[in-house]
Amino acid sequence: MARQLFQAVERFPQLTIILAVISALVFFNLLAYKHAYAMLHFSQQGQRTHKPEALSIWQKIHTLLAGVNIPKPLNNSTPDKYGLAYETYYFDVNDETELEAWYIPYSESKGIILMFHGYASSKSSLLSEAKAFNEMGYDIFMVDFRGSGGSSQSETSIGFYEADDVTAAVDYVQTQLGQKEVFLYGQSMGGVAILRAIAENGVKPKRIIVEAIFDRMISTVENRFASMGIPSFPSTQILIFWGSVISGYSGFEHNPIDYAGKVECPVLMLHGTKDERATLEQAKAVYEQLQSEKQFETFERVGHESYLVAHPDQWKKVVNQFLSR
Repeated sequence: MARQLFQAVERFPQLTIILAVISALVFFNLLAYKHAYAMLHFSQQGQRTHKPEALSIWQKIHTLLAGVNIPKPLNNSTPDKYGLAYETYYFDVNDETELEAWYIPYSESKGIILMFHGYASSKSSLLSEAKAFNEMGYDIFMVDFRGSGGSSQSETSIGFYEADDVTAAVDYVQTQLGQKEVFLYGQSMGGVAILRAIAENGVKPKRIIVEAIFDRMISTVENRFASMGIPSFPSTQILIFWGSVISGYSGFEHNPIDYAGKVECPVLMLHGTKDERATLEQAKAVYEQLQSEKQFETFERVGHESYLVAHPDQWKKVVNQFLSR
């Protein structure tokens, strides 16, 4: 059999090359599809794949071939553990999507802040920020995006359909809780969803705070490949293509830098100088497109993480001043 194969290769070298190239392309696309699906669908079990920068060389190779595993992000704490009284609410985005939220009241409140978490996370990741906001005198409404925490489904769209979650949450607190003026706060994907909700869904908050935001979908995927030490071209383009097919929207057109120009309310943007997931330059590119009142604050030597935890005094000061204007 092997002998016949070698003979065929010798007789048809060009055909062999063509078949080899086609096979490589098919394999590469199947691998990209597998990765895209895993990034957009949370699993029900197994250990979560470590962050790219934390992987060894062999772990990176294994991840490239086997794909990532991201179990559905669950809430690992509750507001009462932070000394906060709260109520749990459920509301619908559509017939298929129900969201869970925590409502943390404050007597003689200055307003209500709706909080939205980042990718592959849940609302419990924002409890430190929620406590700080509450101590500043605000009611808090913490939302689990679709696929996360106590909300239904097990999928994510990196902020695209999550914009509808933001819209539904704002509508809920205004109609059911009687809160007309709302403030919005979002970390990373949460910030992206807020900008899209304003630009495409017509949400009109009083003020917004966004942290660790990327400028374009293609940029954040390129950053992820860079952290793995892998050339981003053409891997990024192929991954986004298959992600678009899977999710039903064009990832090439899901760009916060385009949403920013339609924002009319005051904006506070916070960003870490060492963020490799969404670089400082990319965040500033979004900031430059904002046409409303705006402020940009950097946090030295901080990556894609909680700025409140890293620099509590700086975060509380700049946020409180912005909200009090």
